[in-house]
Amino acid sequence: MYAIEVNNVSKRYGQVQALHDVSFSVGRGEVFGLIGPDGAGKTSVYRILCSLLLPDAGTAAVDGFDVVKQMRQVRCRVGYMPGKFSLYQDLTVEENLKFFATLFGTTVEVGYDSIKAIYQQIERFKDRRAGALSGGMKQKLALSCALVHQPSVLLLDEPTTGVDPVSRKELWAMLLMLKERGITIVASTPYLDEVRCCERVAFLDQGHIRGIGAPDVILDEFKAVFNPPGLKTAASSNDEPADASTGNADATVIEVSHLVKAFGSFHAVDDISFTVRKGEIFGFLGANGAGKTTAMHMLTGLNQPTSGTGRVCGYDIRTDYEQIKKHIGYMSQKFSLYEDLTVAENIRLFAGIYGMKKEEVRRKMDEVLHQLKFEEHKDDLVGSLPLGWKQKLAFSVSIFHDPGVVFLDEPTGGVDPATRRQFWELIYDAARRGITVFVTTHYMDEAEYCDRISIMVDGKIKAMGTPEELKREYHQPDMDHVFTYLARQAKRGE
Repeated sequence: MYAIEVNNVSKRYGQVQALHDVSFSVGRGEVFGLIGPDGAGKTSVYRILCSLLLPDAGTAAVDGFDVVKQMRQVRCRVGYMPGKFSLYQDLTVEENLKFFATLFGTTVEVGYDSIKAIYQQIERFKDRRAGALSGGMKQKLALSCALVHQPSVLLLDEPTTGVDPVSRKELWAMLLMLKERGITIVASTPYLDEVRCCERVAFLDQGHIRGIGAPDVILDEFKAVFNPPGLKTAASSNDEPADASTGNADATVIEVSHLVKAFGSFHAVDDISFTVRKGEIFGFLGANGAGKTTAMHMLTGLNQPTSGTGRVCGYDIRTDYEQIKKHIGYMSQKFSLYEDLTVAENIRLFAGIYGMKKEEVRRKMDEVLHQLKFEEHKDDLVGSLPLGWKQKLAFSVSIFHDPGVVFLDEPTGGVDPATRRQFWELIYDAARRGITVFVTTHYMDEAEYCDRISIMVDGKIKAMGTPEELKREYHQPDMDHVFTYLARQAKRGE
């Protein structure tokens, strides 16, 4: 008997056919990947398997129990980590775990052995609120909560989105340990190294299963989606970033000197200094909790430094933060547009905030819609768009007013490889227009696209240089290995 059987399942939401006659099976104890681009229908499959959503047609079973007729038995056998952080931010680590145990009629003590290896890594922070945890710690807590009732099947909907490479590797090591205990695992992920950790994968696209097989076979068969042609990297580009030595007063867009941000005795940012040039793509990397977001908040005028100096577009970050906000663009990890407004309404709203004239807005809107191939979607509600489309739109809106610098905080988290490549084409285009791009990312292939990179460890900049320089300096084959080598030298606790 299979652990999971899905037979001819279909699901429609209004006019949208999310799943079309989907069928697949998963063996007991198998690590199975459910992969595909944004909007493919993966989350609908997970919700049906968890008995949270009813199929319109077809059947699905977990451990032989029908997800519709035997809902209670199914829920006792399934652990589920949804794509969005599923825990209660205002409850502590321990309170979240106790709550989820209670939901399943058990206790943490009864289920402790099933989560011990994972939970012990965060147990010393049991009194910390979940919302204050780093990305890696949140995932360990969410996994512990999903396992506390000792399920036989674990469903993971992109569990490592927004998590740094080292924490991702740690999570997958935990999953393979769970497999050894006989737990069946179904996971979706946009990271190709994680896809290859699966024994088999099913490629879901526009609600259809396009293929099922070994990871390398499927990745090769559908390489246009999963392994699109690489971009010409910054290092090989003929379009060099502007040089601060040319005498151009605007050549240096960001200047930071001995910047510190302390919260009590804890130095989130601990004496960092660097400069960024006009038109440069500058990668600002670090593990979760290294201090990247805190530093970015100071540079964008959202937070004040404890000591040190900084200038952005010529304005002092201590005294001119309102001016800075007018001359920069910003795109956060969390989608920043209004989902209940249309594409065109969002563009007009943000253009108005930046004081742009109506005629200029009309002209530039036509250009942006054409560039994104959104002409037919300008009156669509943003909330109805696939994630990758939303992210490309959010980036285009963030640079609509031609800022001196745009800050991108993990802009492509959870986006499929083909869409990420399109996103980076937009970044390159912005840099060619003279817009400086200051970007954080957990995709190390994206780090290779940057002109220069800094890597933060424990609040300090541990390394800085071009991708090629860093690979040579640390004798590593790629940026993933460079990042892992440096991040594992972290000493302070999360």
